[in-house]
Amino acid sequence: MGGEILPPDEAGVDDVVLSWEGAEVVAVRLPQLADSLDHILAAMERRKGKPLAELDRKAKQEVVRILEARGAFSVRHGVETVAGALGVSRFTVYNYLNREKEG
Repeated sequence: MGGEILPPDEAGVDDVVLSWEGAEVVAVRLPQLADSLDHILAAMERRKGKPLAELDRKAKQEVVRILEARGAFSVRHGVETVAGALGVSRFTVYNYLNREKEG
């Protein structure tokens, strides 16, 4: 996901501080959701072995299904980001999403 490990004394208000037996041992800085979407898209490209835009329609629909399950479309501009990565229009992404809900 692209989180960052920090010493607990460097933690900010949005960081998660983890404790062990009452002592703060580490802080985790989680990425912004938009950054996480970029990481997820990059991981999917690595897994598929080629740019997502080069996938066939069925594979792109599968990618959209996985991304929806991971909350990618709750991120601001998520549909636009995914559409760009897949090399399709926003309308096409919405069609893929609607097809999944109907099926």
